[in-house]
Amino acid sequence: MCGIAGFFTGSRTTWSSGHNSVLDTMSEAIGHRGPDSNGTWRDRASGVALAHRRLAIVDLSRAGHQPMHSSNKRYIITYNGEIYNHAGLREKLTAEGRAPAWRGTSDTETLLACVCAWGVQRTLCEIVGMFAFALWDREQRVLTLARDRMGEKPLYYGVQRNTFMFASELKAIRCHPDFEGEVDRRAVQLFLQFNYIPSPRSIYRGIRKLPAGSYVQISADQLDAEPIEYWSFAKGAERAAAQPFETSEVEVADGLEAVLGTAIERQLMADVPLGALFSGGIDSSTVVALMQARSARKVKTFTIGFEEQSHDESGYARAIADHLKTDHTELRLSGRAALDLIPKMPDVYDEPFADTSQLPTYLLMQLTRENVTVALSGDGADELFGGYSRYSTIPKLWRSMRAVPYPIRQSLGQAVGMLPGRWTGARGRRLGEALAGAASCDALYLSAITQNPRSDAIVRGETAAGDLLTDPDRWPLHGEGQARVMALDAITYLPDDILAKVDRAAMAVSLETRAPFLDRDVVEFSWRVPQTMKMQDGRGKLVLRSVLSRYVPDALIERPKMGFGVPVDAWLRGPLVDFAENALSRKRLSEEGFLDPDAVRQMWKSHLAGDGEFGYQLWSILMFQAWLDSASFGSLAQAEVA
Repeated sequence: MCGIAGFFTGSRTTWSSGHNSVLDTMSEAIGHRGPDSNGTWRDRASGVALAHRRLAIVDLSRAGHQPMHSSNKRYIITYNGEIYNHAGLREKLTAEGRAPAWRGTSDTETLLACVCAWGVQRTLCEIVGMFAFALWDREQRVLTLARDRMGEKPLYYGVQRNTFMFASELKAIRCHPDFEGEVDRRAVQLFLQFNYIPSPRSIYRGIRKLPAGSYVQISADQLDAEPIEYWSFAKGAERAAAQPFETSEVEVADGLEAVLGTAIERQLMADVPLGALFSGGIDSSTVVALMQARSARKVKTFTIGFEEQSHDESGYARAIADHLKTDHTELRLSGRAALDLIPKMPDVYDEPFADTSQLPTYLLMQLTRENVTVALSGDGADELFGGYSRYSTIPKLWRSMRAVPYPIRQSLGQAVGMLPGRWTGARGRRLGEALAGAASCDALYLSAITQNPRSDAIVRGETAAGDLLTDPDRWPLHGEGQARVMALDAITYLPDDILAKVDRAAMAVSLETRAPFLDRDVVEFSWRVPQTMKMQDGRGKLVLRSVLSRYVPDALIERPKMGFGVPVDAWLRGPLVDFAENALSRKRLSEEGFLDPDAVRQMWKSHLAGDGEFGYQLWSILMFQAWLDSASFGSLAQAEVA
C-alpha cells in the first residue's frame, strides 16, 4: 500500500528548482501512506512529475521501488494498491511469449509488463485487486490515471491555474502553489445532507475524485479530459439480474464459500504480519472464519468496544473469537476519548467527513497497526448481500404509503413535523419528513439516506444541483426493488463513505486494509444471487449466514445488526457539549459565512433541550467546523515555482 502524487504542466512553463521542491513537498504530505521508502521522477521536457510513498508489503527489496520504469523504458508508473492475481498474470504473459526478464516479484512490475503487452484498457480488465495509479507514456506523451473497480483506493485530480495535479489525498494537492482552494458550496450542502461528499466532487472546486472503475487520459493538448469507464457495477448488476442462479440455496452457499475463500487466499499474499478487523458481525466473522480455516496459525483479530452498552458489540466479537480460536485483542472507547480524537479528524480525512464511526475506526486502525501491517475486513457485504434494514423496510413502507393519495400523505407528514420533537422522537420526525416529501419509492429511499433534509437551507450561497445521488433518474437498474437501492449504495455510499473512512483511517497509521467481499469474482457472483436468497421477511444476508453457520453456531450470530456508530446524541449533551457550543457560536458562524447561523443555532438549542434528536445533523456541521479549524485548511506550501 502506498501514496501517489504528481503534476503535469504540459511543458508550458520552464522547469526550475521550484518544481522539484513542490514535488518533494507533495510527497512528504502523504508520507504516512508509505513510510518505508519514497521516490520521485521528473520529465522536465514534458513537464511531468511523479511521486511515490511506499508501504512495503510484497517484495520488500529495492526491486519494488517506485516510480518504476517498464522493461522497454516506454512507461513509468507510480502505483498504490495490490494486484492479487499478479502471479497468474505473469504466467499468462509467459504463455503468450510476452513476459520480460523479471527483475523482482512485485506486482508493480507485473502491472507494467501487462501494459506493455496489452495496453491500458485490457490490462485494467485483466487485473484483480485494489489500485490507483498514474502512468506516463513517454512515446505518446499521455498521462493515464486509473482507479479500481469498487473504489477501494482514492485518487483526486484536477486542473488549477493550467496545472494538472493529482494525489491519493487532498493534502498533497494543497501543497502545490497553483492550488486555488475555493470551497465548493454544493459539496458542503451534499456533505450536510449525506455526511460525506459524493463522487466526483471534492470539497474544492475544480478538484474531483476519479470515479471507481474508470480511467482518464491527459495530454499537453487536453489537460481536462473526461473519465472513461472500463467496468460498471450498475451495468454488470443489470446483466446478471436477468441471469440469476437457478440452483438450490445450499449450492449457492457452496459457490459463495468457494469464491470468497479463493478471494481470501489471494488477499493473504503478504511478506509482512497480517490480521483481521473484527466487529463480531456476520461480515467480518465470515472473513475471519474462512481465514482461520486456511491458516495453520491463530489469526490475529482486533475489535473496538464502547463504554455505552447500547453501542457495544465487543462481547459478541470476543465470543466468536473464542469459538474460532483466534488471537484476539480489544480496545474500549469513551466519550472523553472521542473528544481528544476530533481535532485529528480533519487531517485524517482531508475534507469534511461525518460518518460517526470514523472515531472508533481510527482507534481500531491504531490498535491493529501496533500488531500487524495488513488487515482484512468485511466491508462491502452489506451492499452486495442485503445487510441494511432499509433495503426491506423502504419498499415495504412504500407499498403501504402509495395506497394513500399523495396530497393526504403530504398533509399528514407536515402535521407530524409540527409536533414537538420530544413527542415524535428522531424516527417519528424522519417518518414525517418522508410522508411529506415522498412521491415515489425512489424519493422515499432518498429521504431515508438523507441525514439532513434542510441542508440546502443551511448552506449559504449558490448550491446548484445535478448530482447522481440526488437525481433518481440517474440511479442504476429500474423499478422499485431492493436490487436498485443496493446497487445505488454500492456505487455511492460504499466508495465515498465506507471505503473512504477505512482507507484514510488505516493509511493515517500506515496500515493496509483489504476487503475480500470486493474481489471482482465475489462481486460478480453476488449479482447472480437471487434477492430471495439475500433478504426475506426483513432478514438480510441469508446466503452469507448460511456460509457462516458452517463455522460458527447460530446462537452467536443471530442478533440485530448494531453497526459501528457512536452514541452521538448523548455525547453532544455530555462530554462534547462545550466543544459543540464553541464550534456553533453565532459569532463564528456569521464570520465564516458558509452556514446560516439562525438555522444552526435553532437545531442546537432544540437538541440540548431534548426537543428532538439532531445529533447526526449536528455532527456533520461540527465536522465541517473542525475542518475549517484545521491547520491544513487553506495552508498552501511555501515552495514557489520560479
